Amino acid sequence: MKIIKLNATDSTNSFLKKLEKNMTLENFTVIVTDMQLKGKGQQDSVWLSEPYKNLTFSVLIYFSDLLLRNANFLNFAISAAIFDVLEKENIPNLKIKWPNDILSANQKICGVLLENNFKGVKIRSSVVGIGLNVNQTGFSKKLNKVSSLKLIANKEFNLDLLLHKLIKKIQENITLLNAKRFKLLENKYMNNLYKKNTATMFKDSNNVVFMGIIVGVSHSGKLQIELENGMIKEYGIKEIAFL
Repeated sequence: MKIIKLNATDSTNSFLKKLEKNMTLENFTVIVTDMQLKGKGQQDSVWLSEPYKNLTFSVLIYFSDLLLRNANFLNFAISAAIFDVLEKENIPNLKIKWPNDILSANQKICGVLLENNFKGVKIRSSVVGIGLNVNQTGFSKKLNKVSSLKLIANKEFNLDLLLHKLIKKIQENITLLNAKRFKLLENKYMNNLYKKNTATMFKDSNNVVFMGIIVGVSHSGKLQIELENGMIKEYGIKEIAFL
């Protein structure tokens, strides 16, 4: 891996995508910054991070034979990699919240943004952006249900060491992905999916509140929810929210 460290940048994902357009990069090139000014999250949200306290980085991954229809397994691989590293750091009550947030109990500690580049029916490359709350202890009052590793574990973490552990585990899981060990990656994700098989309140894109039970994730990456009438309905990321 090649790690490029920046003092500050608007977005590590944006920086890495621009860099890749202008020069040839090694597989698993990493951009990491101490200060991310305009970090991006899911659904055009902003990822806020206190400088020098957290991990904000992006990884470039090249593929030779990953079909677009199997993109969901890439998400499983990345989410499971982060989960495994944090589990080994003894972070308790870990869960993966669909599609790829990492929680401790019901507190968000990590977010992931996957931006894929396609060629025909295959994924040519992916820029994987990860924001992990590590040593930050104060958060905006506007952010509820957010925490950090330091608040949870009551100790300081070495950012460089943690970064290397995360990248190494991502590489291991991408090796499994390239070997088409899809079921192994899927099981790791599904076995730790937040609120799976639990009655939960949701709100759809029409602001309708309803009760449902998460039963899985479809091949296309949509959340599968069993409704009170027994019907299973699928929802995309902009179509549903947890309450």
